[in-house]
Amino acid sequence: MDNARRLQYLEAMGIDVWLPRTSVPGEQPLSFEAVIDNTEPETPASATDNWNVLQAEVANCTKCALCATRTQTVFGSGNKQADWMLVGEAPGQHEDEQGLPFVGNAGLLLTEMLRAIGLTREEVFITNILKCRPPNNRDPHADEVESCNNYLQRQQKLIQPKIILAVGRIAAQTLLKTDEPLARLRGKVHTFNNTPVVVVYHPAYLLRSLSEKRKAWLDLTHAIQTIKNNEG
Repeated sequence: MDNARRLQYLEAMGIDVWLPRTSVPGEQPLSFEAVIDNTEPETPASATDNWNVLQAEVANCTKCALCATRTQTVFGSGNKQADWMLVGEAPGQHEDEQGLPFVGNAGLLLTEMLRAIGLTREEVFITNILKCRPPNNRDPHADEVESCNNYLQRQQKLIQPKIILAVGRIAAQTLLKTDEPLARLRGKVHTFNNTPVVVVYHPAYLLRSLSEKRKAWLDLTHAIQTIKNNEG
């Protein structure tokens, strides 16, 4: 996506154009330096070993029928010691082909949303409830969610994030074990394994429903405030 298209997405969401902090002398309007440490600490050997074992298990998983239709698993990507963990629903076609979460136009918008609050994809960890693509991008089945649950639990325990963003309705309902609609889940602080969870709109939905653009920004600022509250 070219820069002009990105700027259109940001403008559509009602977000000011992101600029490097050095380009605005004396100001840090969306700096996270007071909230998170952007310097990635050295990963202990034992954590690396456990992470490698988990990634190998996911790559070779045959726990459910999705193993027969996938191109490859989509484990997740980003910082293994991230303060922010983003959890979506399941890989789509592009993710299945590339082996990475949130690619394509929705992924580009997610990247710009992160940039708008001073984060990069390399500073967060992004994954999904399911590690394999459901055929025709249908909703996950209960047995598929159960098969992948242990993987997500272990990812969260290895990363130990300060906050989890549940990206979209299905991810939120699955993490929180509820059938409440997204509108009732937004704007609150939930928990998953004692980690704060904030529910945000899925970027694919935002691309179709630009009228919700300001709500998406409110979700992100709510997540920022949640971290500040927990650290203060």
